[in-house]
Amino acid sequence: MRRGAVETIDAASLSLVRSALVEDLAGFGDITSRWVVPADLPGRASVEARQELVVCGLPLAAAVLGEIDPAATFTALVEDGAEAGPGDTLATISGAARSLLSAERTILNFLMHLSGVATQSRRFARAVEGTGATVVDTRKTLPGLRTWEKRAVVYGGCGNHRFGLFDMVLIKDNHLAAAGGVRAAMERVKAARPYSVKVEVEVENEADLREAIACGADIVMLDNQDLESLRRMVRLARDLQPGVILEASGNVSLANVREVAGTGVDFISTSALTMGAPPVDLGMTLTTGAGPVPGAGSGGGAGLAAGD
Repeated sequence: MRRGAVETIDAASLSLVRSALVEDLAGFGDITSRWVVPADLPGRASVEARQELVVCGLPLAAAVLGEIDPAATFTALVEDGAEAGPGDTLATISGAARSLLSAERTILNFLMHLSGVATQSRRFARAVEGTGATVVDTRKTLPGLRTWEKRAVVYGGCGNHRFGLFDMVLIKDNHLAAAGGVRAAMERVKAARPYSVKVEVEVENEADLREAIACGADIVMLDNQDLESLRRMVRLARDLQPGVILEASGNVSLANVREVAGTGVDFISTSALTMGAPPVDLGMTLTTGAGPVPGAGSGGGAGLAAGD
């Protein structure tokens, strides 16, 4: 695998890293390492994959180490978006052994979760290959991690839906109930929206589908439909407005996503890319004293596999 550069993270991401460390250290620090590990003991460690995965989160991992100990060194051996397999080394780190142990869990938490999202997204992307449909994410993300989760989705080969409530109009069932139906909601949006904002309407029946298209919706979300209903609504929409963008949503899984794609929709949105992504299996092995970094060549010293 080729060596990858680690980019500098932005202020929001740095704040995320610092919050994670406050949560773990709480101003007191790593009391176990401080009381057990000699202050002058040097350490080297490697972050290794234990399964097939798509990497994401290395810049956050590097920032964690930098916050713990600016004198420590983080070297990425791959880039975010790379594929890795069991035994592959993603990064090596070196510095005071205390520092490496204090940074270990936060580094792995970011990498395991974000690589999990990227890996799950790769599964979905491969499942719909050749269908013409694109699987996209949703706003169902962990608070504070949306930017990175959506980045991981793209690394996995899927697409991003709107980022937040500010960058696209999405009229859902509760909006329709509050506004008084599709036409009333669309009239309000047309009276208020800037020229560049896309408008999507969620529908669950053919009457609302007809009205959404008649009112000029840019995108229509066909929500919670079985496959036969989805096929029927796609045919109707294409007859009414061939250029309308159609999105399927609701009850989408790896087991059925290809069948959903086969109905002719353009996009398939699912929270399974983020909320349904299992963390990947990564480990961090520490070696103390003089010698080469584990995973970066011939090992020396006793390796301690990360647990907690």
